[in-house]
Amino acid sequence: MEALEIKRVKYLPELREVAELASEIWHECFEGIISRGQIDYMVEKYQSLQAMCDQIDKCGYSYYAVKESGELCGYIGIKPEADDRLFLSKLYLRSDKRGRGIGSQMLDRVKEEAKAAGKSRIYLTVNKHNDRAIGAYERYGYKRTDSTVTDIGSGYVMDDYIYEYSINS
Repeated sequence: MEALEIKRVKYLPELREVAELASEIWHECFEGIISRGQIDYMVEKYQSLQAMCDQIDKCGYSYYAVKESGELCGYIGIKPEADDRLFLSKLYLRSDKRGRGIGSQMLDRVKEEAKAAGKSRIYLTVNKHNDRAIGAYERYGYKRTDSTVTDIGSGYVMDDYIYEYSINS
């Protein structure tokens, strides 16, 4: 594997690149799982440059660009909660980079960030039909704790499992 860099995104040009990658990955990843209309809606609402800026400025999110040999290939979005948990909001990797251990390194970084923030648990939501992501989280040690259906507006819902990872396990 080539040199991997996971770096916190601090400046608008970097965040713009991450948002552009998000749209590319989302259209590839969720095709056949949710409708194209819902993909477009969710990219605009949660993965666009404006959405990411708002999440950073108003909600306490941090974003990380993942680069292999200098090429942007993935990203992470996290948010510390008021309790002992860190919310892993986004962890996405381009399809041509999957299956090579990069995802595990991304999860390792999330664990490091959780520890640095004094958190003992990480939780996330994952679409119930995203078998590839579910398998990756379970292989890493995440455990399914619940399920949820969330109305996100415009007639769309997120039908997700909730997974949790105990840092001390």
